[in-house]
Amino acid sequence: MLNPGDVVLLDFPGVQGVKLRPGVVVSSAAYHLVRPDVIVALCTSNLASAMAPTDYALQDWAAAGLRVPTAFRSFFVTLPAGDIRRVIGKLTAADWAEVQARLRIALAVT
Repeated sequence: MLNPGDVVLLDFPGVQGVKLRPGVVVSSAAYHLVRPDVIVALCTSNLASAMAPTDYALQDWAAAGLRVPTAFRSFFVTLPAGDIRRVIGKLTAADWAEVQARLRIALAVT
């Protein structure tokens, strides 16, 4: 079962086509109980492009199973849970709290 804050590997459909890349599961356990899909946000190693208030440069990227410095971006995709290739790690509590703060900004929720 996928959990919020899991770092996963998937074929991420983006603006310029599909690319194998990491993402962060942002859908909740309650969502996963009743839905066959998962909501994932983009991760990028292009830190220079991740400068929006809804982006966040992960501090503990290596602990999350990532190979290079990586940023979270509030660019979302909803896809079948079976499309997740594998879980490669989990965000630390500190990084997950920062990502949740960016989600609140991006989605206008409190």
